[in-house]
Amino acid sequence: MSMHAKTDSEVTSLTASSPTRSPQRPVYYVQSPSRDSHDGGKTTNSFHSTPVLSPSGSPSRQSRNSSSTRYSGSVRPGSRKGGPHHLKGEKGFDAIEEEGLYDENGRRGIPRRCYFPAFVVGFFVLFTFFALVLWGAARPQKPVITMRSIAFDQFLVNAGADASGVATEMVTLNATVKFNFRNRGTFFGVHVSSTPLDLAYTELTLATGTVKKFYQSRKGHRLVSVNVQGVRVPLYGGGVNWSSENGKLTAPVPLNLNFTVKAKAYVLGKLVKPKFHKKVSCAIVYKPPKVINTINKPLSLKNSCTVV
Repeated sequence: MSMHAKTDSEVTSLTASSPTRSPQRPVYYVQSPSRDSHDGGKTTNSFHSTPVLSPSGSPSRQSRNSSSTRYSGSVRPGSRKGGPHHLKGEKGFDAIEEEGLYDENGRRGIPRRCYFPAFVVGFFVLFTFFALVLWGAARPQKPVITMRSIAFDQFLVNAGADASGVATEMVTLNATVKFNFRNRGTFFGVHVSSTPLDLAYTELTLATGTVKKFYQSRKGHRLVSVNVQGVRVPLYGGGVNWSSENGKLTAPVPLNLNFTVKAKAYVLGKLVKPKFHKKVSCAIVYKPPKVINTINKPLSLKNSCTVV
């Protein structure tokens, strides 16, 4: 052999003069498939390992993704059909794209579970709008009250005493009030009632009456007759200026008639119920008959009342 063995001194000098080597760097392998054969339409994948230096040993700082194993295989036709699409997120997690939630432009649509609540909300909105339209259409169609007449059947003033025994003059009054009620509603009827009809002298009520409840059909009208009466109502000095003879008045007496007519319409069952109030106020002057024991003629109220 031509090679000469090195002496111990030479080995020592070489070791001392050579630079210190860095620790062994780890080596990473990247597997890439290669197609070796195509037998019967089938593809066989083989993998080759290529060593790659670690990121710390590379001057260019290769991407960290090179440290992971790369795998690419042939995709069979139709493998995407029949299942959800898998999308890779930024952090490496798989995201599932549900079918039917994205349109062609990639914008998110309305989930199916929201269809029923949306239908319910839309139904109530449309129903409320329809009810408001009916209510607004019914408001201008207020009923019309026309006062006709009042007839005094009896008006007596006698001396007496109240329940506590106080002596005073007592009034007995009986009269009939008539007015016309007309419903202007074109598509609804109304239920009619009223507050008590008060026939008073100044602030003292002498007789009262009540309108019997009735129903008036659409575009209909009727003549309403109400009886007002008071029996032995104490005056307590209220009628000191009255002139009477044998219990019968001989001079005119001013009276006031006040009441309110109430009408309620059921346009859409009990959900839409427009209400109408008409306040009636009349200034009446009672004139006793010139001939005693004769029936008084009805007194016209056409120009004596205000309806608001």
